[in-house]
Amino acid sequence: QVQLVESGGGLVQPGGSLRLSCAASRSINSIYAVGWYRQAPGKQRELVARITGGSDTNYEDSVLGRFTISRDYAKNTVYLQMNSLKPEDTAVYYCHARVITPLTGANDYWGQGTQVTVSS
Repeated sequence: QVQLVESGGGLVQPGGSLRLSCAASRSINSIYAVGWYRQAPGKQRELVARITGGSDTNYEDSVLGRFTISRDYAKNTVYLQMNSLKPEDTAVYYCHARVITPLTGANDYWGQGTQVTVSS
């Protein structure tokens, strides 16, 4: 199992920056995939950025060049640096982890979510 705790959300003006943090309760070395999803009101949850298999990264098209996902193995923490924020980035952002074991297969874990609001 893994617990995920997000922090760093808030209110920011368009063009501003925020950094989200996701602290994991176990070594992120042991986690197959870690990433960030978001859900805006009335919309489905969507992938924002993800690291899979240790080094492969994926980004949602609209955040390419603006958002960067990174990890700190010593702190078991995953970050999402968000620059040039736009009002359409407003959403609840969720940290996600997928753990794969020979015994249980793939298991998905979610954080509680952190609100990001981009508004003037």
